[in-house]
Amino acid sequence: MSIDTIVLTLLCLFAEVLQGLPGRYFQLRKLHGFKADHEPQFTEKNFTQNLDHFNYNSMGNGTYDQRYLITDKYWKKGHGPIFFYTGNEGDIWDFALNSGFITELAAQQNALVIFAEHRYYGKSLPFGQESFNIPQVGLLTVEQALADYAVMIIELKRQLGATDCPVIVFGGSYGGMLSVYMRLRYPNVVAGALAASAPILSTAGMGDSRQFFHDVTSDFESQAPACRDAVQGAFQQLQDLAEHQDYRRIQSAFSLCRTPSSPKDVHQLNGLLRNAFTLMAMLDYPYSTHFWGNMPANPVKVACDTMLNGSDLLENLRNTAGIVYNSTGELTCFDLYSLYVECADPTGCGLGFNSLAWDYQACTEIELCYESNNVSDMFPPMAFTQRDREAYCSKRWGVIPRPRWLQTQYWGSALSTSSNIIFSNGDLDPWANGGVRKSLSSSLIAINISEGAHHLDLRESNDADPESVINARKTESDLIAQWVKMERMRSQGQKNHLY
Repeated sequence: MSIDTIVLTLLCLFAEVLQGLPGRYFQLRKLHGFKADHEPQFTEKNFTQNLDHFNYNSMGNGTYDQRYLITDKYWKKGHGPIFFYTGNEGDIWDFALNSGFITELAAQQNALVIFAEHRYYGKSLPFGQESFNIPQVGLLTVEQALADYAVMIIELKRQLGATDCPVIVFGGSYGGMLSVYMRLRYPNVVAGALAASAPILSTAGMGDSRQFFHDVTSDFESQAPACRDAVQGAFQQLQDLAEHQDYRRIQSAFSLCRTPSSPKDVHQLNGLLRNAFTLMAMLDYPYSTHFWGNMPANPVKVACDTMLNGSDLLENLRNTAGIVYNSTGELTCFDLYSLYVECADPTGCGLGFNSLAWDYQACTEIELCYESNNVSDMFPPMAFTQRDREAYCSKRWGVIPRPRWLQTQYWGSALSTSSNIIFSNGDLDPWANGGVRKSLSSSLIAINISEGAHHLDLRESNDADPESVINARKTESDLIAQWVKMERMRSQGQKNHLY
């Protein structure tokens, strides 16, 4: 998500888990501590930002420090465009250091590059340690985040002598959703948007709740039909043991740190295992990565090879999950409740402050009512309905979700009156079918990447890149150059008209 959601964690402070420290590890996304693939080339700064853009009496008209990263290494000062990344659900350094296409493009087009951190994530905590108390957490909304970005762009352009520089926004997963929304809400501020792997439809309550885990399954089934059967068979064996309350056998089979003692513990184990397959499907890159832990090249293939290695399906399932949760091989046992926490996002919230922020967003504006059913997918039946969401969110945060609010606020699929947005999606990405897969007009362009996983096109160029992503980046580059040129002409024409 991830909007991204969505969108977007794994392996948070792995050494601390080994030492037995509670509550700090990894999951699908939303955590600090990612290992960057490259050394930084950005300068870290803070921007004094309004706490509440829409209520002049709220919180005493206070401000907070919003973190952003900036590099002018390639910028033709005062003339080159501004490439602005709309930060999503995590520490902004993690996205900056794993979105190398943006800086590659900046080198080609002489652009200034800014990565802005989303409020309530990373170090951009409006109320510090109290940010997730009620009512302080109530200022965590999509609308406030977009206003943060608009205010920052306008003010930094003024400070940097860049008032005539066109702005293009970029984002992946939930960050891609925000890029779309910036173009819809602030077309006076941004001239175009590249939204990579942005599930703007499914997170607005549109589509089939079974689609996501069906698409995770399809990745493994496409690798080897027997792989799906093996995974499904392993989960069935786990269910049989659970029905007979053979908890010691379950502990032994999955190397759990503690013996399960209830259906709740088995449900937790199912969630942890399902999450591992989700992550491998999302990150099915053709080369090893260190974005979310240490992921091998082609992890779906590695997973299927592991699942089909011998006849002990439970052992194979444990070892397959270990690709995600024990990539170093140093863990001696798996702690169910340290590795995975159930939340309002069935694809995982993670742990730590970032996970609290995403959980709150999934309880308010971001809809993630996805389910597995063991019919259209290979996972145990695990429902998460609107009623389930409402019950959880009311208890956890004291809020009642408003279904389809994003559809009302940000147009849903009725986007045809907008312009200058690229919707890129990889066919390997389980989030892809929650986004825009067909072009809507000559300037609302869908790019489908046949061998692409989750926002592969935003990553830096790699010798192992498939031809499809190379072509996608070329198309994106050409379109963005056109938009920059068009915006210059429009701005100049407006000036000529005024004077």
